[in-house]
Amino acid sequence: MSVFDHSALRDRIGAAAASLSLNDIAPALVARAVADGSAVLTADGAVSVRTGAFTGRSPKDKFIVRDGLTENSVWWDNSGAMSPAHFDVLLADAQAHLAGGPLYRQDLLAGADPRHQYGVTVLTPSAWHALFIRNLLIRPGEMVEAAANPVAVTIMHAPEFKADPARHGSRTDTVIALDMSRNIVVIAGTLYAGEIKKSVFSLFNFHAPRQGVLPMHCSANLGVNGESALFFGLSGTGKTTLSNAPDRPLIGDDEHGWSEDGVFNLEGGCYAKTIKLSPAAEPEIHAATKRFGTVLENVILDANSLPAFDDISLTENTRAAYPIHVLPAIAKGSVGGTPRTVVFLTADAFGVLPPIARLTPEQAVYHFLSGYTAKVAGTERGVTEPQATFSACFGAPFMPLHPTVYGAMLAEKLKESGASAWLINTGWTGGGYGLGKRIDIASTRRLLTAALNGELDSAEMRTDELFGFAVPVAVPGINPTLLTPRATWADAEAYDRQATHLAGLFRANFEKFGTGADAAPGPRMAQAAE
Repeated sequence: MSVFDHSALRDRIGAAAASLSLNDIAPALVARAVADGSAVLTADGAVSVRTGAFTGRSPKDKFIVRDGLTENSVWWDNSGAMSPAHFDVLLADAQAHLAGGPLYRQDLLAGADPRHQYGVTVLTPSAWHALFIRNLLIRPGEMVEAAANPVAVTIMHAPEFKADPARHGSRTDTVIALDMSRNIVVIAGTLYAGEIKKSVFSLFNFHAPRQGVLPMHCSANLGVNGESALFFGLSGTGKTTLSNAPDRPLIGDDEHGWSEDGVFNLEGGCYAKTIKLSPAAEPEIHAATKRFGTVLENVILDANSLPAFDDISLTENTRAAYPIHVLPAIAKGSVGGTPRTVVFLTADAFGVLPPIARLTPEQAVYHFLSGYTAKVAGTERGVTEPQATFSACFGAPFMPLHPTVYGAMLAEKLKESGASAWLINTGWTGGGYGLGKRIDIASTRRLLTAALNGELDSAEMRTDELFGFAVPVAVPGINPTLLTPRATWADAEAYDRQATHLAGLFRANFEKFGTGADAAPGPRMAQAAE
């Protein structure tokens, strides 16, 4: 781990600032953001901000310093490489850029387990970005046990600084650069706050496996006996919605570690999507958006200064950032016992996958490495029909190591824990997008509850002929037809064609892991669809 003198770096940057605001709490940061014009208050008291040209991450502008530590370990096909010399020039130039202006410093923690904890200092010229990261990381003294000497991390956030590709080795004037050896991050040229949060996760994902900890892009909650349930899923699959349940305390919303003792949250807050947010379907999240100090990113306000969550004219990636303690049911200390249940969520817009299926450990690793969901027509410019999306480990952009490293760790964790694994489809049935209908949230919650409480452990199962996983024949409270996707289609032959097509996409995607599709525990077919 890092032996770099972070204190000296932080002090130098702070000393060069015209003013230094040290660990301001939410009211002070809100006041400063409103005063400088970078934020406005909603009628509820939340903070509304815009991120300019960047309303999402810039994965192609992310770089890792290529040195002795990372040379033979980083998954370079997935990460840009930056030389140590280029990084040092970028660091120095970003420091010079921040000098003479206001500076906000937040000293926070990442990792609720003190044995796997980071002391993260974020330096930024922006009050609302300081509020954002204060909401999302662990505030010292709140809820979790602090380590005596957490691993030091420094994040230099210079959103108005423009990188020079020739001078700094970047691709454009936007750059997110991570030095894994010294645990320093420089973020420049983008106002999108999610880059700060995800840089912490990327550092954790690199270092955690060497300590026997599986880093996971998932949400997690607790059962009545303290056992954890994990929810993996890409954006739009219901990960945040389904893990927020009044009868199951939330461990965390997005990023966790699985150690030999159980699960721990990396963060101290939630970064929830708010597109079409409904108080009926997602009451806990909706209530959090009304809280003073919550940061609403790129959410349109109506004439009464209230959020218009259905308005996606600016971006579909509208977000709310708030501390986890505002939720009604949270796990003490943001930790939980060894997982009993692992859930992989997908929103299958092809209308092929069943609403729930039980996976063998081998199938679980296959679907973990696949990381499948589907985009639907109309959600992005140029998308006119369902498109399969595969993101290894349900978070490929944040995985510095090769996915098979994390896959092997998951296989071992499943073996040691005996946890059951389930695939839950929150997407379409009776046809693909535009023909069928989306599976209703009430049915999904009922199926999830049945999986979590062990109700399906001894249920009669059928084996899906194409994908090979086990599907319940009947679940109390669920229309049996829903459990057999082919039966929900008016044209069974059309279903067969669509299913074969999706299976072919799975197989083609899996080839990149160097394992032949015929040998993988995925869909079986005589010939992959063209």
